[in-house]
Amino acid sequence: MITRLRELTTRWTAAVPVLAVVLLALTWGRDLPGPVVAVVTLVLAGAVLAAVHHAEVIAHRVGEPFGSLVLAVAVTIIEVALIVTLMVDGGDKSATLARDTVFAAVMITCNGIVGICLLAGALRHRVAVFNPEGTGAALATVATLATLSLVLPTFTTSKRGPEFSTAQLTFAALASLVLYGLFVATQTVRHRDYFLPITRKGEVIDSEHAEGPTNRAALISVGLLGLALIGVVGLAKGVSPTIESGVENAGMPHAVVGVIIALLVLLPETIAALRATRRDRVQTSLNLALGSAMASIGLTIPAVAVASVWLSGPLVLGLGPTHMVLLALTVAVGTLTVVPGRATPLQGGVHLVVFAAYLELAVTP
Repeated sequence: MITRLRELTTRWTAAVPVLAVVLLALTWGRDLPGPVVAVVTLVLAGAVLAAVHHAEVIAHRVGEPFGSLVLAVAVTIIEVALIVTLMVDGGDKSATLARDTVFAAVMITCNGIVGICLLAGALRHRVAVFNPEGTGAALATVATLATLSLVLPTFTTSKRGPEFSTAQLTFAALASLVLYGLFVATQTVRHRDYFLPITRKGEVIDSEHAEGPTNRAALISVGLLGLALIGVVGLAKGVSPTIESGVENAGMPHAVVGVIIALLVLLPETIAALRATRRDRVQTSLNLALGSAMASIGLTIPAVAVASVWLSGPLVLGLGPTHMVLLALTVAVGTLTVVPGRATPLQGGVHLVVFAAYLELAVTP
């Protein structure tokens, strides 16, 4: 019975990514009627679950913390490509797209994913334990990248509005790449043990007891993960007109569309992080969350900096006062959460309340 279930899981997780890409090719750039939107949504959900499955196969093969990087970087690269494509086609109305998407990713990961994983871990295991050295380094890098890229443009004076000059944007792009590269080197080489799960006694868990997949199975999962993520992001864009019309009919700001799309794109990381939390691997969950936030900034800002060479419209990166307050609160709360290396349900609840405040202010600014 167990063997049959495994075979069934393998079949659908292999078929759905291919189906998602085929459906994406058939629906790309077209106005979709209601029944087709429903089918696309179902395939989108299947592609999310398939992406999580294949990411876990790869993670099991390469081990932590490399496994956490796979899903975060893969999703972010495709997300960046989508952002740049929309900015090229969108004109002046896409001036704030990169800022809104990156900030949404930061709030979703640092408050939404972190909060729900800490809450679930603490409720399931009484206290959620993680490595404060690695998590603190990740949070510090996210805070620095967010401040350099999203806060400083509001206060610079070389160019009118919350925009960087060409020299400032070049510096921000290079600084983002350097910081992200340094973090990856720290996480995977020099201080790898800081980012590994730990036991209740603080002992590092360097390997799992279950037998890992073969090289062939891992390579197949790499290819299927790529197809699944392309399907997730592409189909999310395909249903965005329906989401836009729903948001407009509800009388909500257009920025809510970006939040919904970001939630869909980050759904694979959310599910993978929750699964790790269930296994009492909270450090892996935090690696996924903060790594996704870091990759979103560290890869998006350089990409839009390059794209700005041929973009005719403005590139608005600076946050408004409300979002800067939320970012500062996120960094302060995150710091207090990380320092002890242990979290109760209270810490998870605090992060989720901050995330709920972000969503509420996105709907009613």
